[in-house]
Amino acid sequence: MADETTGTGTCADAGADTGASATHPPLTPGAVVRHFKRETVPAAERAAGNPRYLYRYLGVVHHSETQEALVAYEALYPPYGVWVRPYAMFMGEVDHAKYPAIRQRWRFEAVGPDEVA
Repeated sequence: MADETTGTGTCADAGADTGASATHPPLTPGAVVRHFKRETVPAAERAAGNPRYLYRYLGVVHHSETQEALVAYEALYPPYGVWVRPYAMFMGEVDHAKYPAIRQRWRFEAVGPDEVA
């Protein structure tokens, strides 16, 4: 297993000390992931290559003061920002009570090459 402190580990690397679900499928740095709200982008736009709500997973990083595990990821659509989110939130399940129409289980899930714009 990769060393968490390098920021190159998978979700399994950080899950033990963050309280996040250990059942989220592992992610590899560089993987393209979709946010669950991608389901709200019309199918025709997704098929045409609209990258809305697609991101590149950069890896697990840690806050320098608190040591909190965070996930770094970059948007694959304008304005192409780089973001961090608490590990447990990134790897968490979709709140289906709040979003009953969403079918995706995890907040962020890896996508196949056919879904990448």
